[in-house]
Amino acid sequence: MEPYLRSFLLFFALFNPFLMSIYLLDLIRGLPTPDFARVLIRGSVISTCVFVLFAWGGEAFFRDTLQVRFASFQIFGGIVFLLIGLRYVFSGAGAIDSMRGTPDAIAGSIAMPIMIGPGTVSASVVIGTRLPLPGAAAVIAGTLAITVLILVVMKILHDRLKDRHAALTDRYVDLVGRMSALLIGTIAMDMIVTGAQSTGFAIEP
Repeated sequence: MEPYLRSFLLFFALFNPFLMSIYLLDLIRGLPTPDFARVLIRGSVISTCVFVLFAWGGEAFFRDTLQVRFASFQIFGGIVFLLIGLRYVFSGAGAIDSMRGTPDAIAGSIAMPIMIGPGTVSASVVIGTRLPLPGAAAVIAGTLAITVLILVVMKILHDRLKDRHAALTDRYVDLVGRMSALLIGTIAMDMIVTGAQSTGFAIEP
């Protein structure tokens, strides 16, 4: 069970519903709970299909179809995550809102570039190499389902507390966001180091 647990922890750390709650804060504040849950589920279904596809195709998709090395994609994904973490540390929640763009096609773009991005795509490829395809699909779908459930619960709690505890909510947004940014930055650096080592750079542990 260790490969399954490691794969789940990797994917859950990348999705991090506490950071996602900051990233989707404008939707949490602006949408009724049923609408928020509906678009979140649709976005998660789209993401699950994409991740399972990459878990199935693995490194061969990059090597044979795109004709690039997977390690290069890992380095790029690490740089993207590093920029997200740095922008949040220095700019706060506004940095995340500006990166997500307009919610015109909200189900498809609800968590970009965090839900479907270089980091999570790289993780799905890694999970596909660790586990058989049914197991990889179960880990991916299960992680997304848990993330959606936690986000919906957080949305309900936000609606109940936003009027009476507005100052506390603001402090939560800032504290959790900056702590999560540190985690994202750490994962980003690990992705960059792993990709660099795969390309032949000698980086001592």
